Amino acid sequence: MDIKAKVTTWVNRHNTVLILIIPLLIFGAIVDKFGGTILISITIVLFTNLIQAVGLQMFMGNSGVSSFANVGFMGVAAYLSAILTLSIETKALAMPELYPVLAQIQWSFIPALLVASLVTTIVAALIIYPVMRISGNAATISTFALLVILNSVIVNWERLTNGTRAIYGLERYTTVWNCMIFGLLSIGIGYWFKESRLGLKLRASRGDEQAASSIGINIPRTRYLAYVSSIFVTAVAGALWAHFVLSFSPKSFYLSQTFLVVSMLVIGGQNSISGAVIGTLVVTGILEGLRYLENIINLSDTISVTIIGLPVLTLSVAMIFILILLPKGITVGREVRMPIKSGGSEPRTMETRELAG
Repeated sequence: MDIKAKVTTWVNRHNTVLILIIPLLIFGAIVDKFGGTILISITIVLFTNLIQAVGLQMFMGNSGVSSFANVGFMGVAAYLSAILTLSIETKALAMPELYPVLAQIQWSFIPALLVASLVTTIVAALIIYPVMRISGNAATISTFALLVILNSVIVNWERLTNGTRAIYGLERYTTVWNCMIFGLLSIGIGYWFKESRLGLKLRASRGDEQAASSIGINIPRTRYLAYVSSIFVTAVAGALWAHFVLSFSPKSFYLSQTFLVVSMLVIGGQNSISGAVIGTLVVTGILEGLRYLENIINLSDTISVTIIGLPVLTLSVAMIFILILLPKGITVGREVRMPIKSGGSEPRTMETRELAG
């Protein structure tokens, strides 16, 4: 096989990632160069939402088990990264009861992000295994209960989190470029995971648990590894988001954010990375467009009643229609792909490679 054929084969096999990444890279670069403050803020929110959606897809999309706890772990990472990067002086003012060992340290952003993500992943690894042993509605309810537990811990652990009071005083380290880089990396990681042997086993358990078990797949262990991996990706989004908004409280990581991320995945199509990306783009576009429309209507005084909650209401209605008309989402659970003829065989995903031996 000559070099041209090898390149064509590689592009065929991985062009889903390229199709998803290249337009986002171009868009991010243009926004960073020419965009105003509002557009830059929307773009950063877009990429942090994208990372969350991809992280959720890695487990929920491949396993078929709904998960509502990811946003809770995102909150854990946000608080940890904030504590690690806040200056000693700011901690003395904003978090006077913080443990001395944490009050006297200040790290740069990237090490704090990585350590916060790793610690959050370890926390998830220590507590999530029992949930991975159950399936169906019981597993869904258990992950929701875990979200409630995480929120309760964040609210009541005042020495570490400031309780219900907001953390403030963070430096803005999140930019379009670092947020975009992590977002594009998450797409690559999510696609690689989906096409990996572990991802194939997870999808097999989604299709038929008994059949998967009969061929030797350890379903609890497979789900456990997938969930822990998804939490690491989600935790990165938490650290990036914290250093963009600069001030937050426990309610930032509860029901409203959970609904937002789940709706992105459901609307786009939870069975594919393409669905997570497209769902994020569609939902972010709808929300930001309707927020702008809501503000225009309220400021123009064209009607006597103040409109509140138009974006969320519209998103809820859109989600209902998607579930009715397109139960598998906009992408119908498929990856976007552009076959390139090379005179050889079609590009093969993990499923076809396994079947071919």
